[in-house]
Amino acid sequence: MITPFKYHVGIDWASDSYQVVVVGSTGDILGEKHVEHTGEGIRLFIDWLLPLASFDRSSIAVAIEVPHGAMVETLIENNMAVFAINPKQLDRFRDRHSVAGAKDDTLDALVLADSLRTDQPCFHRVELDEPATVQLREWSRMSHDLQVESNRLANQLWEQLRRYYPQMLHLSPSAAEAWIWDLLEMAPLPGNAAKLNKSKVQRILTEHRIRRITAEQVLECLRQAPLQLAPGAAEAASEHVLLLLPRLRLLQQQQKTAARHMAGLLEELSAPEDEGCGHRDAKILLSLPGVGPVVGATMLSEAWQPLRDRDYQALRMYAGVAPVTRQSGKRKVVVMRRACHSRLREVVYHWARTSVQKDERAKRQYALLRAQGQSHGRALRGVADRNLAMLISMLKTGTLYDAARRGVLAEVA
Repeated sequence: MITPFKYHVGIDWASDSYQVVVVGSTGDILGEKHVEHTGEGIRLFIDWLLPLASFDRSSIAVAIEVPHGAMVETLIENNMAVFAINPKQLDRFRDRHSVAGAKDDTLDALVLADSLRTDQPCFHRVELDEPATVQLREWSRMSHDLQVESNRLANQLWEQLRRYYPQMLHLSPSAAEAWIWDLLEMAPLPGNAAKLNKSKVQRILTEHRIRRITAEQVLECLRQAPLQLAPGAAEAASEHVLLLLPRLRLLQQQQKTAARHMAGLLEELSAPEDEGCGHRDAKILLSLPGVGPVVGATMLSEAWQPLRDRDYQALRMYAGVAPVTRQSGKRKVVVMRRACHSRLREVVYHWARTSVQKDERAKRQYALLRAQGQSHGRALRGVADRNLAMLISMLKTGTLYDAARRGVLAEVA
């Protein structure tokens, strides 16, 4: 729905400042200003903007590319409407003002303000989340970053072991297992394996609940003939390995901390607001098969607006599930959507993959799509699309997932 505004403000955000242009309802420029990214700078900007709009906050609409940050939050707290737009769309709007390809901060601010004035439906309005959702988003992103960093260091450890200690790699399919780290601290060089005794190895296996291999098998593997390297090469590699281990342990501890915080926030978001108010969105989402804490936290924090609006089409496009059709004349091609939220696409993919394992309905749909010649990824996107449709339907009715009820509805359909 288009809301009329008298004053349109375009804000181009640089690293430490903003360029602002204000246009009226007819497109005339009413003012320009350079704003510093400080508390005082933003306050002075608000004091400068309000007299231009005759102190009528409801008549001001602000356009900005980045839909978060201190500027956005300050404007919303001052009861001003804030709209965001995809940078690619803004680039197309820029061609209206300069076909030569000119670009500077003032022009970008003008393009934002004027485009909001003429094409408001292309923008989406920014609204502030509840505090628990803001915290959940931050912990979810931190957890993802910690996992990426942990994988990077584990890969470095794997490469160093492959360089001088391949026997250790035969014990585990991954260098990210903590019991391997304990073994490395006890025997950082292949020559140290001969000094290991069975009781020490057994204690490590017991502490980490490793049952797939025995202490005798560990010792037999580690005592194999080592690689013949240049003098000092094995010692240098082992020193590198011993420096990686404390960093890996720290990341593992921080990941556990992030997981605890996410679990607590999900529990808070799942609790009913008032007696008899029905189920919260978090509780409904977590009741679905294949949705765990990571998927639930990412969905609730990164897709909170389409979930709140119960907007199935927006959600499937934001998650990269909706395909893109390109048609010209007799030629028609349907391809995977690339312009989407990458983390949301990832968790929706894993949700679909896990639901195929745990839900019979999803398993049958996946098998049917594969039988029709679809690829693994395309079939999982089909499952994900149905999952999102089911989620939005459950949110609209406020009901938890019920496998038996779903089966009855499928038979009726």
